[in-house]
Amino acid sequence: MKKIAVIGGNGQLGNCIRKIAPDFENTYEFIFTDSQTLDITNEDQINGFFYDNKPDYCINASAYTAVDLAEKEKDKAFAVNADGVAYLAQACADNKCILIHVSTDYVFDGDTNLPYSEDDFTNPTGVYGASKRKGEELALEINPKTIILRTSWLYSEFNKNFVKTMLNLFSQKDQLGIVADQFGQPTNANDLAEAIMDIIETPGKTFGIFHFSNYPETTWFEFAKKIAEFSGSSVQLNPLTTDQYPTPAKRPGRSTMSLDKIEEVYKIEPKHWENSLEESVKILTQQ
Repeated sequence: MKKIAVIGGNGQLGNCIRKIAPDFENTYEFIFTDSQTLDITNEDQINGFFYDNKPDYCINASAYTAVDLAEKEKDKAFAVNADGVAYLAQACADNKCILIHVSTDYVFDGDTNLPYSEDDFTNPTGVYGASKRKGEELALEINPKTIILRTSWLYSEFNKNFVKTMLNLFSQKDQLGIVADQFGQPTNANDLAEAIMDIIETPGKTFGIFHFSNYPETTWFEFAKKIAEFSGSSVQLNPLTTDQYPTPAKRPGRSTMSLDKIEEVYKIEPKHWENSLEESVKILTQQ
């Protein structure tokens, strides 16, 4: 039985993989780690983990994701998102293990009107995006058997995310201002988990960078409006410009990604974001 190591097993994506793992219990043995059981910034710990477990696949669902705080904690962001990825990639290479590494749309500056392809020039505008880009580069350089999945605006019923924050605020506020001039693709982490398992199940892997998200593009404002609609909230939402809502880290203006490659190579058809959101809000409002 092949083994799948899930690094960051208590994060959003890790929890979503954990949820569907029983569906594959006759085919794969899953090993979930978290920051307490495996510190990916510690190379010796990683090497020990690989020596003990010898996984066939390593899903790196761990990351430093505090976008604004990263501007102050550059060393910490790079330690997790770049150095830690390099250690994982080296351990994978040494143990003939396929690395599936999750990255972000924040590697792009968002200064475009066209969807980004996997080959487009990356130009992150902040420390978080820069650290994730460095992780991509190191992973591909160290382990040729690496699949990088760039995703965006991730949410689920687990941990902190935009959808859960909105639902919480809807119960406290009569009105909210939401940024309406930043474009991207909301992604249900459950859909990403399923896509990763589809890739693992596909014989004859194609390695390199792929984009995966739900589609089509939208704005944070329209995203919030749908959360309100699906949850039955009567909150008043007001559109804001990026200038009206300044943040320590600059966000991409339009980080929409083309999904053609993953559809063509792995036959994965992403879902419409509204359909995936409706499912997620239903789960969250029933909890």
